[in-house]
Amino acid sequence: MKILQKLSHYRISRYFKLLFVVVDIVLLNLATVLSAFARFGGLEHLLSKEERTIALLAILIWITLLLQNDSNRSVRVEPIESILWRTMKKVLIHAAIVSIFVVYLKYADISRLRMVYFYLIFFGLLMVSRFLSMKLLKYIRAQGYNFKTFIIVGANEAGEGIRKVLAKDLTYGYRFLGFFDKRENVKVVDPAFIVGQFENIENFVIDKKIDEMYVALHIDNIEIITELIRICEQNMVRIKFIPDFQLYTKASKVEVAFYENTPVLMFRTEPLEFASNRLLKKIFDICFSSLVILLVFPWLFPIIMIIIKLESPGPIFFKQERSGRDNRSFMCLKFRSMHVNGLAHNKQAEKGDSRITKFGAFIRKTSIDELPQFFNVFYGDMSVVGPRPHMVNLAKEYSDLIDNYFVRQYAKPGITGWAQVNGFRGETKVLSDMENRVEYDIWYIENWSFLLDIKIIVKTVINILKGEENAY
Repeated sequence: MKILQKLSHYRISRYFKLLFVVVDIVLLNLATVLSAFARFGGLEHLLSKEERTIALLAILIWITLLLQNDSNRSVRVEPIESILWRTMKKVLIHAAIVSIFVVYLKYADISRLRMVYFYLIFFGLLMVSRFLSMKLLKYIRAQGYNFKTFIIVGANEAGEGIRKVLAKDLTYGYRFLGFFDKRENVKVVDPAFIVGQFENIENFVIDKKIDEMYVALHIDNIEIITELIRICEQNMVRIKFIPDFQLYTKASKVEVAFYENTPVLMFRTEPLEFASNRLLKKIFDICFSSLVILLVFPWLFPIIMIIIKLESPGPIFFKQERSGRDNRSFMCLKFRSMHVNGLAHNKQAEKGDSRITKFGAFIRKTSIDELPQFFNVFYGDMSVVGPRPHMVNLAKEYSDLIDNYFVRQYAKPGITGWAQVNGFRGETKVLSDMENRVEYDIWYIENWSFLLDIKIIVKTVINILKGEENAY
């Protein structure tokens, strides 16, 4: 423990970036060696000029990726899952760049299988190292070392919110020392947390050697804020501001971008607005839909088509105009599950609906009727995962009743979605059913990740096998 106590006097995070780079380079070279043993049983193949050139390029490219946009940063309150996902994306980018160099330089002697082994081993080593490093840091902080002390100016909802975030887990490495505010203003925080008023801040900062100050005051208190900035800068205290975005929006997340030097507040984060994320999702959609079309359709489609034709007259496919991304309409495909009727484009299916055929009830219950939408995915009108597309007239109706309804149209519609795997599918009997569906769709748009899409697909398959109550 004496070592930890000694280290606690240093800002470990200042050296964390350099340590990350050094450890990663060691792991990268270790992965190179292990991949050679896995492929060739020895190291002699790594001595060629081509292998040495690619090895050097791999090191330089990885260092560049680590230093780009501070991607190896250590944020105390960042979950391990976020760090692992960020690392995964860097590995994929690294593999793509190295592959381009191998092809461009026409290095025919580079073993493609060894490269596959290399990235599998390197990825595994990185995951383990990231996990262990974060566990080590959290252990050190949980033992009472490497803490940062902080105070909050402004005993309001915004101040209480940041206190709960930073103080809920000791492993974050923050120690809360109190609020500063006028006592008559205190309504939402425990009065016991109030340690002083504005005039007591400077002495408290000096006596307690505060590391960080969080300011949760309205901009109208500009004179007080200016004085707080002076106090912090004269006493080497880092000052951070907690703007109350709830004055402008009810969104759970906001994003701040800079247009040159001008900060711009956006109501919600949209991961799919990043080109790399859209490309990843697009590649997955094309590959997944292609596999379904090539492996499932040739044998399953003829069977379904024959049964539909034998059971009732009419077309095999049901085509309906639905609202897509940016509210642009497209023709959505389904297997026909109803008798031909004049209400199909205006009335939702209900439980016990007489329009539904016997085989139609089966394919609706098992979601087989949705399979033709993989053609919509392949054509680019839909995605495998996303908010379910609604009839155009239904979208117009609900947009008048639900203020943020059209936010769900920011993303491509999907065959399955976050709302559906959470029980909100099928008929919307009351307005609250659609409001809940919209809430889940917006959450998906704000929190999209590739792993979330995989999770939704897995849950969809499980729900189909179990049988869903609202599937009719």
